[in-house]
Amino acid sequence: MNNMALADQVFGFFIPTVSLMGVGSVKETGNQVKNLGGKKVLIVTDKGLAALGVADKVKGFVEEAGVSAIIYDGAEPNPTDKNVHDGLKVFQDNKCDMIVSLGGGSSHDCAKGIGIVSTNGGHIRDYEGVDKSTKPMPPFIAINTTAGTGSEMTRFCIITNTDTHVKMAIVDWRVTPNVAINDPVLMVGMPPALTAATGMDALTHAVEAYVSTIATPVTDACALMAIKLISENLRNAVANGQNMEARDKMAYAEYLAGMAFNNASLGYVHGMAHQLGGFYNLPHGVCNAILLPAVESFNLISNPKRFAEIAEAMGENIEGLSVREAADVAIASIKKLSADVGIPAGLKELNVKEKDFEVMAKNAMKDACSATNPRLATLQDVINIFKSAM
Repeated sequence: MNNMALADQVFGFFIPTVSLMGVGSVKETGNQVKNLGGKKVLIVTDKGLAALGVADKVKGFVEEAGVSAIIYDGAEPNPTDKNVHDGLKVFQDNKCDMIVSLGGGSSHDCAKGIGIVSTNGGHIRDYEGVDKSTKPMPPFIAINTTAGTGSEMTRFCIITNTDTHVKMAIVDWRVTPNVAINDPVLMVGMPPALTAATGMDALTHAVEAYVSTIATPVTDACALMAIKLISENLRNAVANGQNMEARDKMAYAEYLAGMAFNNASLGYVHGMAHQLGGFYNLPHGVCNAILLPAVESFNLISNPKRFAEIAEAMGENIEGLSVREAADVAIASIKKLSADVGIPAGLKELNVKEKDFEVMAKNAMKDACSATNPRLATLQDVINIFKSAM
């Protein structure tokens, strides 16, 4: 670890001011809108949730509080700069002064993009990197429907640049929602494949944060509990989406994993997954799940003890094993969980092409998430990890 005496080292901890959890928490939306003083709300969601009537339900909660609302359902999976600016136009044309996002990471990230450009001006591409904005975004409530990206409570906003096909990492404390709502009732409708992908995304957040170079005791506590809850509940939630206890525990797990990575950041799994998402428009959680064992096998020698602790949190019996052997158990346990919930075994099944590895690896090395990876990597290392994940 870093030598403490060398220089000042300041560790931040960012979370929403208010987080509401548990069955029925979505019914608090109206109160929270009133608390934040909005007059005209833009609800940012995706076509699926709009078609299912969930967006109208939330609009009803807002209107019951005496506030008018308009729905923008243009957030696509892996939301683009175009989605953001289309939504911004709706926000401005309707003179909105507040944002409520409804959905998974795609809706939240799209909403963050709309909000930050609405007050700071310019183009969403101007905000790639860390803390590029100078003005607060409008009041913002994030209602989460997956378990999940953690985006309802983070300062991360990932938007695809439609010119370069790179997923831009916008990390800005000003895009942190004021209020995060995690109601498991909104998650029972998730099909098994989405439950699996978003659950493995949450596991990736927890694991990457736990082995990050800027992990702290605060983020460690969040990461380990997230790993434990996911290992105990994700299989059940995939097997039967109506299992309310599993859904509730997964909602807590993804929130805890969000707390961990929002503050300890991530590593090469995300840096590389963003390239796959940008290049091939693949589901983010699936990319993470396939890359996680490959990247962590590479990272393992940076801190075997951490991986032994991950194995323990996953419920594996490591008694009598050396630290190094126990570290291997963690990787095997991740692979087993992935297989159990039906994640494809390799990138080959997703039609990923080896010819793209070099340019994706170069971009992965520049991704803001890769900076805190525990083992330093060369370009060839990153290409080799892509190969090992095929």
